Amino acid sequence: MSSSKGSGSRASARRSIIPGRAFELIRRHETLGWVCLLIFINQLGFGSIVPVVPLYADEFGVSAAAIGATIAVYGAARFAMNVPTGYIADRFGRNIALAMGGAITVAGNLACGLTDVYWQFLIGRFVSGAGAAMVITGTQIVVADISTRENRGRMMAVYQGTFLFAVGFGPVPGGLLADAFSLAAPFFAYAIFGGLVSLLAWFRIPDTGVIGREAAASTGQQRLPMHQQLLAFRRELGFVLIAIVSFAAFFARTGGLFNLIPTQAENELGLSASQIGLGLGAISLVGLALAYPSGVLVDRFGRKTVIVPSTIFSGLAMFLFATMPNFTWFLLACTTWAISIGISGPAPAAYAADMAPVGMNASAMGLYRMLADTGYIFGPLVLGFVADIASPEAALIGTGVMVLASGLLFALLAPESRPATTAAVQGASPAPAERRGSSTPS
Repeated sequence: MSSSKGSGSRASARRSIIPGRAFELIRRHETLGWVCLLIFINQLGFGSIVPVVPLYADEFGVSAAAIGATIAVYGAARFAMNVPTGYIADRFGRNIALAMGGAITVAGNLACGLTDVYWQFLIGRFVSGAGAAMVITGTQIVVADISTRENRGRMMAVYQGTFLFAVGFGPVPGGLLADAFSLAAPFFAYAIFGGLVSLLAWFRIPDTGVIGREAAASTGQQRLPMHQQLLAFRRELGFVLIAIVSFAAFFARTGGLFNLIPTQAENELGLSASQIGLGLGAISLVGLALAYPSGVLVDRFGRKTVIVPSTIFSGLAMFLFATMPNFTWFLLACTTWAISIGISGPAPAAYAADMAPVGMNASAMGLYRMLADTGYIFGPLVLGFVADIASPEAALIGTGVMVLASGLLFALLAPESRPATTAAVQGASPAPAERRGSSTPS
């Protein structure tokens, strides 16, 4: 009996330590703290428009495929800007890329909120997508710069937890704004947040690219032009496979969660914008709770141990969304999706960063984000088309199958980029920098 009580108290203590360890990382790495604040502000704005974009587009009286195009064009802009963001970050500085991204976000969302014409709304969505690419890719480059392979999972987890909480919580105020004022109100809120992002990037984010440049110079490694850096990743099987997994995840997220599911919840279940926002917002709670534990698992047991199970939950969530009969089922599906995102957490981005040779974090993260954002483009278009010719349920079930298949492929073929170790969770000092992902923390 006493042994059982002792075990329970130790488990409780470990759970209570988890938030403390996350804040300790932020305290020790000031840049990480500022990056987390920046991405929280940006993704809070993004999350606020998630439940209203398809509803806003639907007011133009267009088809499901055209509604999907408003999300796909956002992904197309992200796809187009991810690699250029890496170039800008390398050439002019990480902070400059981030400040530019915030300014472009302001312009794009103002255009969305002020228009009453469908094609103008599409243009606004494209512009805001370009700004989003610069902010998200830029912040991931910074985190890759200041982390090592030994602590990257935990540092990415703190970043990812902040990211997921903001995106997940954003639909709650977004839905409330839409109900209280209009469907355009969340776009104006996002524009304000974009301005705050620019100010924060300009005054508080340093150019962390110097870390990689100094590391490359110390090894005598010649700096390759950007196009040669990008071509080098063709030979990295792990990099290609994690891009496929992320493509499937983005395909499901934008095509299903951001496009079909809100309209299906409204049209089939009769849910309001605030109810939809509440369901999507519930994702934040589970995602936040699992983010840092996932980072510890990633650093201790390796990236694959976390990535593969998360795809199972993602596929299951799509099946649940396809069969939801009521609001309670909708919340259950949202929770399952949240578990999948929470388990995965920092693992895909950490794995991609692990694949980067010294001094090539910007090109690695830019290319990774570009390939993943291909799913952002095709998800809404393909699923909108399938929903038009078949049904939303068929589109979501097919997506679930694709997500599971990508996870199986990764499980069978991908190498482990970080072998299992206990050093990451026992307070050991980071090991010496390795060939890949070997930046020194700031």
